Amino acid sequence: MSSAEEPLLEADDWTFFDGFVGMHFELARELDRRLQDDVGISQPDYGVLLTLFRTPERRLRPGALGEMMGWEKSRVSHHLTRMASRGLIERIECDTDGRGSLIVMTRLGRLAFLRATREHGRDIRTLFLDVLEPDERRAIADASARVRARIRELREAAAG
Repeated sequence: MSSAEEPLLEADDWTFFDGFVGMHFELARELDRRLQDDVGISQPDYGVLLTLFRTPERRLRPGALGEMMGWEKSRVSHHLTRMASRGLIERIECDTDGRGSLIVMTRLGRLAFLRATREHGRDIRTLFLDVLEPDERRAIADASARVRARIRELREAAAG
């Protein structure tokens, strides 16, 4: 059966998918609102700081940071410029090859990250984790892993 011949989604499939997407959107929006209110940073700011924090030397080239976050080069550049203007990160010269810069957290960025991690963790627990039963958490984790594996598989097949 060709893809043109495959049946469209049924109404309950659409309802299920819309509910999932709506939940994800509302959760992300509320977590972002709380980060803004509690610490004055956005989810993307937190993502940059978390990615830097998780690297062994806590510094990355902008391109590597963008790759790890799944961002386009222009988004990385613009976002890092905004974060630098607010004193959360800074660009330093790469001491190994002199070809570019590295992104590092400033003292203010580390303080914001540590405070945000405490508050954000509390909010993730309150808004998401505490609502789920242990078997629901396992089911969501398993389903998430399978969906992500399918996406990678199809992306790799399309690439070549």
